[in-house]
Amino acid sequence: MKDLLLIAAFAAVGAGASGLLGWPAVRLLRRRSVALSLFGVAVVTVLAMTTGTLAVAQAMFLSHHDLGVVITVLCMAAVVSLATAALLGRQVVAGSRALALAARTVGSDAGFAAPDGPLGSELAALSAELSATSARLAESRRREQTLESSRRELIAWISHDLRTPLAGLRAMAEALEDGVAEDPRRYHAQIRTEVDRLTGMVDDLFELSRIQAGALTLSLSRVSVYDLVGDAIAGAHPLARQRGVRLLGDSVEPAPVEVDGREITRVLGNLLVNAIRSTPADGVVAVAARQERGEVVLSVTDGCGGIPEPDLPRVFETGWRGVSARTPRVPAEVGADPAHGDARHGDSGAGLGLAIVRGIVEAHAGRASVHNVTGGCCFEIALPAAAVLR
Repeated sequence: MKDLLLIAAFAAVGAGASGLLGWPAVRLLRRRSVALSLFGVAVVTVLAMTTGTLAVAQAMFLSHHDLGVVITVLCMAAVVSLATAALLGRQVVAGSRALALAARTVGSDAGFAAPDGPLGSELAALSAELSATSARLAESRRREQTLESSRRELIAWISHDLRTPLAGLRAMAEALEDGVAEDPRRYHAQIRTEVDRLTGMVDDLFELSRIQAGALTLSLSRVSVYDLVGDAIAGAHPLARQRGVRLLGDSVEPAPVEVDGREITRVLGNLLVNAIRSTPADGVVAVAARQERGEVVLSVTDGCGGIPEPDLPRVFETGWRGVSARTPRVPAEVGADPAHGDARHGDSGAGLGLAIVRGIVEAHAGRASVHNVTGGCCFEIALPAAAVLR
């Protein structure tokens, strides 16, 4: 037992001396190539094994022949160990360089191109993460391009929609100043109508900016969708009567929801106004509500004739308006109602109403959707159902 302890002590002294000498070298190589660092670690390991073995051999007073055999075995083992470490280092460096070249394709139009050769588990995991990052960057770029396109479209529509009523207001103001207006009261009424429409457009822009900035504050309370639908129908009834459109709200279940009643009433109001404006005279706009799978789904169905399938995914985009949308112009007969503009599929005004609808619904953790039905389209908003009181 004492001999084993003595051998262990000599081996520890020899290996420890090599380890202490090799430690500064390993620290100096930590910022260098991985291959060089691996080779340095292998060199220190081989030296520690060699010195420990030689220290034990000297302590055992081996013959010159036996000592030569031990040294020969140690040399062969050292050569094989160092050669293996060098090859392993080259493989790691090759994989690292291939991955570095592939990393240049992250976020490119073609997407991340992973290295062809085999990689170690860590490098393979890094490659998979780079691929996922590239996909996220591509999705963010597509989303940014979509938002930028919507922003440019919105600016174009807003500029157009502001220019037309402002030109009419200027013409009417000049007519009043020059005293050529046959009926000043009708001009004043028309000016008030145009100002109200511009005010509504500015209010919509302000509301949309609050939604997109995440500054929309909700005052949640438990209400019945029956009451929400009733308030929205009451608000839209004058416009429906003026246009000869019938409003139906018979299929409404009195399901409870926990929402901001004012904001959801605005959502329903926007949907109803769009539906009424896009439904021909003697048409029907139906409002319904049903409860399914923990949600309360409210729907507004109109008689617009349907929305083209390619346009359905864009209906709730900011600034989108249907292909048949045209800005209401100042009527030739001053005093006519500008609400009798052209029927359109989808949004009205500056293309903000449906974007506001989606923003408010999503702020309530809900979702907004649209699909075509026979003779028209159906807009649906799904809101989380309120918890059952016990």
